Amino acid sequence: MSKEAALRDLMDRWLRVWHHGEYDLVPGCVAPEYIRHDAVGDRVVTPESYAAEIATTRKALPDLRFIVHDQTLQGDRIWIRTTLRWTDKNSGELRTIPSLQVYRIEDGKFAETWLISKDVGAVWSDFKA
Repeated sequence: MSKEAALRDLMDRWLRVWHHGEYDLVPGCVAPEYIRHDAVGDRVVTPESYAAEIATTRKALPDLRFIVHDQTLQGDRIWIRTTLRWTDKNSGELRTIPSLQVYRIEDGKFAETWLISKDVGAVWSDFKA
């Protein structure tokens, strides 16, 4: 499998974790120490602890989906521009958060990531060049 195909496969499996709760895939996607730079802050998570975080997030955000707008696979990096979409538990209304994420891959797994998100309700068309 080419390096690009391997990165595409990794991203496909990762979306299955988030979209379908296939937590058994997490150890094959996440390095033993996965460094995250996100709204929570800089931290290191294990596959087990991050799988638990994902499960909690999926329960809090019904119908959670990442809509992928752009994705670039190059070397040991994946750049992805998405919109996170879910149904608000209280109102039943659709909610969205646009985000940009860069993953650093090591030994075929996510080793580090940087995530920047906009406010709930924002959409990419709000940001024009």
